[in-house]
Formats: sequence, C-alpha cells, structure tokens
Amino acid sequence: MPIDIQNLSYTYLRGDRPVLNDISVSLPAGSMLVITGPSGSGKTTLCRAMAGILSHLYSGRLEGSISVKGKDIMAYDGVEELYYEVSMVFDDADAQLIFTTVGEEISTSLRNRGFSRSTTEEELVRILGLLEIEDLVDRPPYTLSGGQKQKAALAATLALGTDILILDEATSELDEAARGVVFSLLRQLADEGKTIILVEHMIDEAALYADACILLEDGRITASGSAEEVSRRIQESLHPVRRRTTTANGDRLIEMQDLVHCYGDLRAVDGVNLTLRRGEIIAIIGENGSGKTTLVKHMNGLLRPTEGSLLISGTRCHDQSVSLLSRHTGLVFQNPDTMLFEDTVRKEVAFGLKNIGRDTGCIEAVLAEVGLGGREEVNPRHLSRGERQRLALACVIAMGQDVFVLDEPTTGLDPVESLQIMEILMRLADEGHGIVMITHNPGLATTYADRVIRMNNGRIVSIEEA
Repeated sequence: MPIDIQNLSYTYLRGDRPVLNDISVSLPAGSMLVITGPSGSGKTTLCRAMAGILSHLYSGRLEGSISVKGKDIMAYDGVEELYYEVSMVFDDADAQLIFTTVGEEISTSLRNRGFSRSTTEEELVRILGLLEIEDLVDRPPYTLSGGQKQKAALAATLALGTDILILDEATSELDEAARGVVFSLLRQLADEGKTIILVEHMIDEAALYADACILLEDGRITASGSAEEVSRRIQESLHPVRRRTTTANGDRLIEMQDLVHCYGDLRAVDGVNLTLRRGEIIAIIGENGSGKTTLVKHMNGLLRPTEGSLLISGTRCHDQSVSLLSRHTGLVFQNPDTMLFEDTVRKEVAFGLKNIGRDTGCIEAVLAEVGLGGREEVNPRHLSRGERQRLALACVIAMGQDVFVLDEPTTGLDPVESLQIMEILMRLADEGHGIVMITHNPGLATTYADRVIRMNNGRIVSIEEA
C-alpha cells in the first residue's frame, strides 16, 4: 500500500487543539484521491503528513501511524530518503521555482536522478509536451503568469519520477482548459500505477478523473465517496446566491482605446478597447498568458501603455505617478501574501491610509465589512488563506477608490469563502464603485458579472452581457 494512515491526529507545536483528528486513509497504487474542504480544515497538514514533512521537520504531537510503501514513515532517513518516494507540489509555485529558466527547473530534477545529458534532454522535451508548455522552456519563472508558474512547478516535480505525487491546490491558478490537461495527465499517471493525491476546491471538474474524494472539516473526515457525492454534500450546505438589483449608471471610470503593451517583441496586450462604468462588475477570463494580468496592471499605473490611450476617472494615465493613480484604483493581487507585510491586521489596513494621508478611524468598520471584525491585533500570517484574501481586499476598500481591480480574488478559496468575497464585491458595486476581476472560474464570472470579457493572445475576442 503506497500510503496507509491509521487514526492520525496532529497538533502543531504551541497549538491548542489538533489540526487533524483521527484520520484514516489507505491508498492503493494506481489510485487518484481528491481532498477537499474549507480553508483551515487540515488539508495542507494532511498532505505534509503523507509527504513525511510533519514527522521529520515539525515538532508537534503526532498520534496514530503513517506508512509509505509499507514502511513506517519514521523508519525513513528523513525527508531526503522520502524524496525518492514522494514528491509534492505546493500551493505557492513561486516558492518552488528557484532557477533562471523553466527548462533549468525541470532539467535539474532530471539530473538529480542520475540521467545522462542525452536522456535529460529527451525527458525534458517529453515533460514539456505533457503539460503543453514547450514555449516556456527558456522563460524565466518571474515572467510567467500564475497559471504558467503552476505548470512549471508541476513539470519540475513530475521530473523527479516518484511513485507518489501530492498536489496541494497546485491547479488553483490554471484556466479551465489547462486544468483539464493536468487532470487528464494525473489520471494517466494513476492508470500507469502511480498514486495521486490532489487537494482541490473545484471538485466538479476533478470528479471526471478521480477514484474517490474525502471532505475534511475541522480536521476530521466528514464525508467520503465519489467526487460527485461529496460535491453534492457541499452544495447543499451553501446559502442561495444573492442576485444584484442595481446596474451601472453610465459614468465612465475607465476608458481604454487601442491599448497596446509590449514586452520586447511580445505584444502582451494588443489593441484593447474597454470601458468600465460606475456600479459595474466586469469579469475578464481567458487562458493563462492571454494578457489578463498585464491589462489590469495598467489600471493603477504599474504598467504604462506602449501605444493607445487610457483614462481613469477622467485622468490621463500615461504621465501620472503610481501614487496619484492609486487614489483612483485599488489593486488586489492573486496572492494576498504579496501585499501583506505588517505584524497586525490593523497595521496592514493603516499602511495604505497613511500613505495617502487619510484618517485611520475607519479601520474597525472596514474590517467588520469583510468579516474580520475583532481580528485587529492578529498577525496576518496566522490567518487562513480566505481571511488573508479578505484582509487584502479591506486594505484597498479602506482607501475608498472609485475602481477596485482583483486578480483571481477567489483563488484557493473554498465555496463559502468565494461567496463571501463576491458578496463584498456586489455590495461595493451597489455603492457605486467599478469592479474588474480576473477569474478562471467561468461559473463565477457568469453568475456575478454584468459583462464577461474573454481574452486570447492579448486581444478581447468576445464580450458577453449578463
């Protein structure tokens, strides 16, 4: 049995209660398991347990047993020996990509297996093809979109050739087509005898490929069975979606005309015309690398047009400072951790307010609005992913800009947390703000947006009205 866990409970050092509670999971070779559940339910901790990270690198209290390939996990000579049996793709691809190019990331894993130069080159071509990222081989990781980074991290992990592969929300930033490629590949690997563990919130898609699914809640397995059965259980627990009752009132907050942005010879944005009106929610969808993030970075001055024109709240943006444009537009990045660096929630919200000379007396009210009331003195690093996402949103809401731009606001969030974020965005739109969100969730886009804009190769290829 590649993975066998019996009656596992785990409490982190200085933790006041178990993060995992009486977990039993047995996975035969050739199986694919999906793990889902709310943020903070113990999914990542369970992955760390399966990879041996808890047993060998953490000092918490572990009860029960874990075996890998029939061998007690403590009998392995640390994670160095387990490295040859179990590999893990983490939810933060940036933390795994350390070399100068994607090709070097993958080749390093192959060389660590003792492959010759010619075999390494052959395997590199094969793995790039499996994930359809041949065009990224010479790209530095920092130039990639979030989804492209996740594909690169998965490719480097596949190159290790382990029989057990764990993916901890490693597809969260992929578009729908790319997720299908990855899920199909994982199914193929399972059919070849590997054991696959996939932590995933979008289990409706994964259901087509997985053998089984478990639902973790508060550290316990509360449901198990097919992915369809567990998905139905989750949907039954959600409250009905509130539909918006207001519409955009016509004031133009953003006006783009023939906007072009080039990275060298690459036209990442190619002749975009777009208007955002007050009270409107726009969703931008498209494949990874289609230009979505490049486009929205123009909206607060992080990027300047190579050609074309851009007005924000009537202000021509080409020669304005970022600090001036930030008074009109707030940007929430897809990874909230890139925005959070203070040691309390209160200080995070206060930072932006002080930068623009605004009073900090609104902090409690704004935190209450995003469901973080009473958490003012908590260290942001102690919040769940969903809570950190709402904190990042609170930081820009507090500044009171006309436009809020969110790059993948529900990435890595469970259905309840996603609904909380969308309720906040609908409320902001009802108050007269303009909302632009990038998303890889087509259902979310069509449910909440007034217009859904699809991009491909830097261009807008379709606009769907609500």
